[in-house]
Amino acid sequence: MPTFAFDDDAVTVIIGSGAGGGTLAHELTRRGIKVVLLEAGKREAPETFSQSPNEAFGMLTWLDPRSQSGDWSVARDFPTLPVWHCKTVGGSTVHWTAASLRLHEWELKPATTFGRMAGSSYVDWPIPYKELLDYYRLAEKRMYVTRRNGIPGLPASNNFKVFYQGAKKLGYRKVHTNYMAINSRPQDERSICLQQGFCVQGCKVAAKWSTLYTEIPRAEATGKLDLRVGAQATRIEHGKDGRVTAVLYRDAEGREQRQKARLVCVAGNGIETPRLLLLSDSARFPDGLANASGNVGRHYTRHTMGFVWGVFDHPVHMYRGAVLAGLVEDETVHDARRGFAGGYHLELCALDLPSFPQVGMPYGWGRDFARTIESYANMAGMLIVGEDVPRADNRITLDPVRRDRWGLPIPHLHVDEHDNNLAMRHHAQERGNMLYEAAGAKQVLFGPPPPATHNMGSCRMSADRRDGVCNSHGQTHDIPNLFISDGSQFTSSGSANPTLTIVALALRQAEYIAKQMTARAI
Repeated sequence: MPTFAFDDDAVTVIIGSGAGGGTLAHELTRRGIKVVLLEAGKREAPETFSQSPNEAFGMLTWLDPRSQSGDWSVARDFPTLPVWHCKTVGGSTVHWTAASLRLHEWELKPATTFGRMAGSSYVDWPIPYKELLDYYRLAEKRMYVTRRNGIPGLPASNNFKVFYQGAKKLGYRKVHTNYMAINSRPQDERSICLQQGFCVQGCKVAAKWSTLYTEIPRAEATGKLDLRVGAQATRIEHGKDGRVTAVLYRDAEGREQRQKARLVCVAGNGIETPRLLLLSDSARFPDGLANASGNVGRHYTRHTMGFVWGVFDHPVHMYRGAVLAGLVEDETVHDARRGFAGGYHLELCALDLPSFPQVGMPYGWGRDFARTIESYANMAGMLIVGEDVPRADNRITLDPVRRDRWGLPIPHLHVDEHDNNLAMRHHAQERGNMLYEAAGAKQVLFGPPPPATHNMGSCRMSADRRDGVCNSHGQTHDIPNLFISDGSQFTSSGSANPTLTIVALALRQAEYIAKQMTARAI
């Protein structure tokens, strides 16, 4: 693998190696573009993954401190872990559960579809849906998504069979084992899914798509990728003309390094991306890079979520099988008669036993709680994933007091729930309750929204530079050679799990960057 010189100002620096950064690195290197890929975490591999949940959590999770405020329930239930994403090569594609859903056309036009909504900051996406659809199809081919392009769906687990039975009794029609970037047959030189159920701990047979063992090794094979692990970006520098010129980072030994760059693409997840821009303030950019509009860190969304658990008379063993391999699509519509705007999915879900009392029902102890845990083998589970209303004051800022190990302000998350989210969650939990009762559950329990895993919108794209941070290609409005390359660029959350859209946008962005570089526009 080549090592490009620190003073090589012809390289593209990508910060973050997950769905956006890892995909972009492959797409640029295969076009002959030199890339330095900075990843704050370590490099694991299928053979080093642990199927002990607690050990895997420590190996893969971004555990640097965050602070938080607001009335969202996460602040109460998970005060030390408001968000959950990875710090490892491959980013959150290592621990994601591989649900690969498309946004609908109407979800790209929320301001138009929903109209004026008090307390919201909606604008429409600046991308034509027909164009995004082309990149969805390309992404699905690259990721080998089931139920697309003739690829069969994953087999039905016991958890899905319970889910399916109840859904059909309620009259739901669009019920299946989900669109999954997990091999239902051997392909892409990767194994078939063995249905072990350890998706979140890292897939030991590489059946699940991850940039760790797909995009990044292919980028390395081009001879154009310099992957630097343990490299925590701390600042992006710019020249007198305002264009970015270099990235400062701490290497694995803690030494400060400066990598010059022709352009910089930030893909550090929806928390670290705005944090890095805010940390990179200067006399020219006193409020942080690309922040002339004041929108860096604002409009943060993470989906309206919540668990529903059904307890049955007989064993279900929900932990066996791919975690999210089940989907009800019927509620993914905008129907104001339900009392809220936007749609949601009901997705199959399971938690391993050590995680269940920490995440699925984090309400303490007692006789009733112990009885629930004793019923674990007889439980089925689902997760609500729905539209999260953006608000200008739901945002990422720099903590005024607390610092990380490098002496830099940690990110602070402030989230107040919109009434639309509360109404949607209530409706979805009631439907989940009805579904499990129709399937014969003797008890149905609701779990809270988990730590945020779908972090979006904090550097959003917009047609009008006053409304966002970047244009439809992720190119920042203020700085032409600075790009946003992860879910931060989402204009709104929609109801679809975000990874497929991140990959589709990365494929589109790579084409744009290559053309702009050829034209010497950047």
